[in-house]
Amino acid sequence: MDNILPTTDGENKKPEEQRSDLPTAQAGLKNSPRSDLEAVSIDDFSKLKIKIGKILSVEKVPNADKLIKFMVDIGEETPRQILSGIAMHYPDPSVLIGKQVPVLTNLAPRMIRGHESQGMILYAVGEGEYFTTVEPAKEIPVGTPLK
Repeated sequence: MDNILPTTDGENKKPEEQRSDLPTAQAGLKNSPRSDLEAVSIDDFSKLKIKIGKILSVEKVPNADKLIKFMVDIGEETPRQILSGIAMHYPDPSVLIGKQVPVLTNLAPRMIRGHESQGMILYAVGEGEYFTTVEPAKEIPVGTPLK
């Protein structure tokens, strides 16, 4: 069966015969109210490896007001150590233990205050005090990829 697409002029054309005078999605972004945002290609986005992890332990980093050190299970042989500057949002970080969270797993490791951070936990962050973890609606296996 031929791959035929309907067009606005009522004709059916194969994809390679589509009109070239119609604006592309990329060109439409220039006039969009969100044109100030830097566009990320699907190829760039596909480079990000985000998986569901489960927070196993948390502790405040000594002599660091903002840092919390997490141990997160993302389905690998050993849990990942991840540091986040979120202590001001969680006076008792132990409330985070057991939560499932999205983790950017292919971020280059980074030394922070003498501790290696091996990824990044993603949060919802808004104006003022709006800050929260992002969790799946139901428990799912650790290591499940987000796409």
